[in-house]
Amino acid sequence: MTETSSQCLNAMKQDMTSSLNYLEKELDQIRAGKANPKMLDSVKVDYYGTPMPIAQIANVATPDPKQIVIQPWEKNMIGPIEKAILAANLGFNPQNNGEIIRVLVPALTEERRKELVKKVKQETEQAKINIRNIRRNANEQAKKLKDNGVSEDEIKKLENDIQKTTDDFIKKVDNCFQIKEKEIMTV
Repeated sequence: MTETSSQCLNAMKQDMTSSLNYLEKELDQIRAGKANPKMLDSVKVDYYGTPMPIAQIANVATPDPKQIVIQPWEKNMIGPIEKAILAANLGFNPQNNGEIIRVLVPALTEERRKELVKKVKQETEQAKINIRNIRRNANEQAKKLKDNGVSEDEIKKLENDIQKTTDDFIKKVDNCFQIKEKEIMTV
């Protein structure tokens, strides 16, 4: 394989990996019935005029599968954190005792579980579309290599490698979906 071909393939793998990482990050934020500090990653708190993630202004822990405990580093941030959680509309009702905030994670109903699985399915489909777009761009680059004097056999081999890599990443995306679906549907 020529250097240009391997550069094309490596760039494609890097783009597909970042697409897969993005999917995993998005799936982590979808709650699956048990408490997870990542559930609050999307919540931004007004920290002296700057929106900040909760994890950057407080300790976030899960002492048991049904609750998240938030202990701000500054006591005066309890109110803004509580307001931000309520404003995020995640379905949580934070309880403030003056020093820490407890967020009880309610059990998921069967209907809500199915809705979450649909959301996970949408996210995985979007990841597959992104991966296919990356494949299309890589194939276009491979065809342009012919103008640079790369042989047709080399281009065919590169196109086969592109398809194999794409298939591998699609399998990884499907695997992420199956794991998250099982996690959500497990009571």
